[in-house]
Amino acid sequence: MPWAKVKAMQDEKAKDIQLPGNEQFNELFDLRFAQKMQEWEGAKTPSLSLIASKGTLDMAYPPLILASTASALGWNVSIFFTFYGLEILKRQLDLSVSPLGNPAMPMEMPIGPDWFQHIRWQVPNIVMSNVPGFEQFATSMMKKTIDKKGVASIEDLRSLCIEAGVNIFACQMTVDLFGYDQEDFIPEVTEWVGAASYLVQAQKSDLSLFI
Repeated sequence: MPWAKVKAMQDEKAKDIQLPGNEQFNELFDLRFAQKMQEWEGAKTPSLSLIASKGTLDMAYPPLILASTASALGWNVSIFFTFYGLEILKRQLDLSVSPLGNPAMPMEMPIGPDWFQHIRWQVPNIVMSNVPGFEQFATSMMKKTIDKKGVASIEDLRSLCIEAGVNIFACQMTVDLFGYDQEDFIPEVTEWVGAASYLVQAQKSDLSLFI
């Protein structure tokens, strides 16, 4: 059969094949892509990366609460403790809180009659900075309030994170800077790393928070 005739027959058959137009093809592609992404998201385990940089009693709560909650939801969680945040990892916790320079922290008394407890004591900074033992007093009142309200202690929250498999990273540079020894900290520290090493971990996380 002559080649020209064969080519003509192929062209006729090609006309019978209805290929989707560009617009229809794009719609089909978008739909299929959305379905695949939904399947991928459903199968993926979320991950959270936290940087804990503060070691006061009040600022120790946010990273531990977020980490323990995310772990309970099945997330992969890691915390990088750096600078004063390392205080949260000490074997012997001695965290304090100071309302000095913290206008968002009015004093409330967890003791006494109800009317007395509901007073918000706006103590001037000059009083807080000059009265001996005021920080110890504020810390004691905070701990009493935490206990009265049934809020978990820092020790309990830290234990929850450890039991849930939260990856605990400690900043080796800060340890060297402050003259600490690794024996000062809990043995459950996952790894002693620097910022560069932890950034690799944070880069893989779906959510990263600095506290």
